[in-house]
Amino acid sequence: MKFLGYFDNSYQIDENDSMKKQHVQLNDADRVSLKTIISKGELSAKVYKRALALLELDRGKTYTAVAETVQVSQITVSHWSKKYREQGLHLLLDRPRSGRPPVIDGEQRAKITALACSTPPTGHARWSLRLLAEKVVALGYVEDISHTEVGKILKKTI
Repeated sequence: MKFLGYFDNSYQIDENDSMKKQHVQLNDADRVSLKTIISKGELSAKVYKRALALLELDRGKTYTAVAETVQVSQITVSHWSKKYREQGLHLLLDRPRSGRPPVIDGEQRAKITALACSTPPTGHARWSLRLLAEKVVALGYVEDISHTEVGKILKKTI
């Protein structure tokens, strides 16, 4: 492929002399980094798709072809392309999301789980979620907790 001098470097002429937009031009360091990231195989599907899409766009593939390859929409590929031009490889990682921070930390979760595994109080054959929630508050592990939250904690740990 040869570049036209009077156009910017985002347009290329292929072997058939048809003009084709190259959506992303990776620098050598980014290209090597992306190939290394993909070859390791120890990353989330989200990061893998973004890295692969950038490499495919750098090879001159269209948004449509890349979208089919990584099984996302063309608009998503377009957004990744734009973000790469703005942020570089930082687009591979998501920004921290807003929202309510976790109220119960790991130590408190461990105490709740340990309590659930202990012997139930006299008069009860087993721990109920409501009984656990009351006991956790009474023991001072947390200030306030619902029985449904206790259930969610136990579901994640047991």
